[in-house]
This record gives sequence, structure tokens and C-alpha cells, in this order.
Amino acid sequence: MPEENHLYRQNIVACVWDFDKTLIPGYMQWPIFQHYGVDEKAFWREVNALPETYARMGQRVSRDTIYLNHILTYVRLGLFPKLNNRLLRELGAMLHFYPGLPQFFQTLKNIPKQKAEYRKYDIEVEHYVISTGLAEMIRGSSIAPLIEEIYGCEFIENPLEPGFIDQETMPLESEAEIAQVGMMVDNTLKTRFIFEINKGTNKNSTIDVNSKLQPEDRRIPMHNMIYIADGPSDVPVFSVIRKQGGRAYAVYESGNPKEFAQNDALLRGGRVDAYGRADYREKSDTHMWLCMHVQQICDRIVADSEQALSRRVGAPPRHIHKDDPLPEPRQLKQEHLFDA
Repeated sequence: MPEENHLYRQNIVACVWDFDKTLIPGYMQWPIFQHYGVDEKAFWREVNALPETYARMGQRVSRDTIYLNHILTYVRLGLFPKLNNRLLRELGAMLHFYPGLPQFFQTLKNIPKQKAEYRKYDIEVEHYVISTGLAEMIRGSSIAPLIEEIYGCEFIENPLEPGFIDQETMPLESEAEIAQVGMMVDNTLKTRFIFEINKGTNKNSTIDVNSKLQPEDRRIPMHNMIYIADGPSDVPVFSVIRKQGGRAYAVYESGNPKEFAQNDALLRGGRVDAYGRADYREKSDTHMWLCMHVQQICDRIVADSEQALSRRVGAPPRHIHKDDPLPEPRQLKQEHLFDA
């Protein structure tokens, strides 16, 4: 636990979540296809074929994020007319979560309120989502009010034109439509956002994610983090978190043998600490495991805080009797009534 001259108290537990197939079944984009009457399976078949098709043309693309470009192609060709960020947020309200959500997020946030020793050190639980999906759709979902920060892919509407720096006013577009990718999050880039959370960049913009910070000056130490995700694509984040003493938990869709096998392989390969069904209801294995480990982190924060307090305060003064042995020099300093 950092002492008073350090940047943060490090009294926060961070639950960091993947989104698709972790918090919801399948992929979040389905309401877009339903809204426009577009064949979802055909869209994803095209997306999956794009990397190889472009490779034959001598062009390299990112497998994780090429779908963003394909969405923009559908917009440009009129298949997704007038798709904008406001509509994406509205469609996010249609997302259905796995059993027990979003209530379970609040359950975890309530854990530090349940014990006096947790309250004494103002321990809190914060939730973060890092997703290769669409941030605006997550912001529109029912779980958004319980999330501290959402990291996801973002679109720009009506891009600024050359010369915009010298314009005093910007034209207002009544019919906003997404036209460019503003932010891309792939499975490797997720680790960057882990470090943003770790260093507190999201809370203090003067701290760059590449700034060198001592471990005791970071807002949320890695060992205060739990990362929850669904599979092999999250191995880079699993590795970063576990290497620094954090926990990693994998989930699978109930009754899905392929996902179960993937999670089991992650456990046997030392990539995760445990795995379970994507069922967050009370008494489920996943519910109990995550609650237990949040409590364990809270207990360690208390122990570290007590130890730091003990170092700063020292021993209290006491009456000295004539038969008492003389204290050691170090004890004399600790027991001096006016020692600061």
C-alpha cells in the first residue's frame, strides 16, 4: 500500500472484462443487421474472407478490425443508410446479457461495503470493458452505468476537411453518418489499455501510458486486477495480468463443448487461473470464484494498509518501570513521546 507521498492509495480492485461471448452470447453487432434487414451470416462470411482476398492483391489487413471497414463499405453503398453513433447507442439497448448480468456487476461493487475493515480503507471495485466491438453500442447497453471506462472501436461522423484548423466555425451536419474509423482495438492493443488502467491515465490525462512510473505510484496495481474473457484471442492480456500477480478467468457458453475445450486448454497451458460457465447468477461457479477472489484482493489491500500504517506510526508511548530492561536504541526512538 503506497504511503502518503505516493500518487495513489492503490485501494481499488479492477474487474476488467471482454464483451462479446463473455458478457453477451455471440457478437454485439446483430442489432445492426436486424435494423437494416441485412443477412448477418453473409456479412461475417465476407469479413472472414477479406484478409485472404486482400492478401492476393498484395495488401495486408488486421483480422480483428477489418470488419469496421466493411461496415463503412455497407454505409457508403447504402446498405446501412444514415448509420451514426446515436443509432449505434440506441441499438446497444437491445443487447441481452448472460444470466445474472448486469446485477452481478453491482454485487461485486458491493463487496467492499460489507466489512468494516474494507470501509476503513475506502476500498472500491471498478469495472472496465476492453472490446474489439463497438464502444457506442456498449455505452447504450444496460450494463453501461456500472462500467468505469469503456475501451472499444469508435467511428467518426462527417470527418473534418482540409483547412479545418483555420475555420472559426464548423458546419453542422443534420444527417450525421459514420465515415471513418476513429479508434481501433485489436486483441494485442488490449494490453495498452490494461496499462492505462494500471497507471491511471484514464483518470489523469497528464500521465502518458508510456510514462515510466514506479509500481507504488500506479493507480491500480496489476495484482489488484482480474481479467475475464472467453478464449484464446485474449492470451496476450491473460499473460500480462498474470505475470504481474493478477488473476485471469475464462468463461464459456454453457453446453458448448468447443468453448469448454478451449478454456480447458488455457488452464492446462497456464494461461488462466480457472474457468467456468458464462453464468453470473448467485451460487454459480463463476459467481463464487469471482466474489472469492475480489474478497481476497480486498483482504490483501487491508493487510498492506495495516503494515504501511504500522511503519509510519511506530509503537505507542508507555509507562516505564524501574525493573524494565533498557530499550534498544531503535526502540528509544520509537517510544519518544514527541517523535514525529
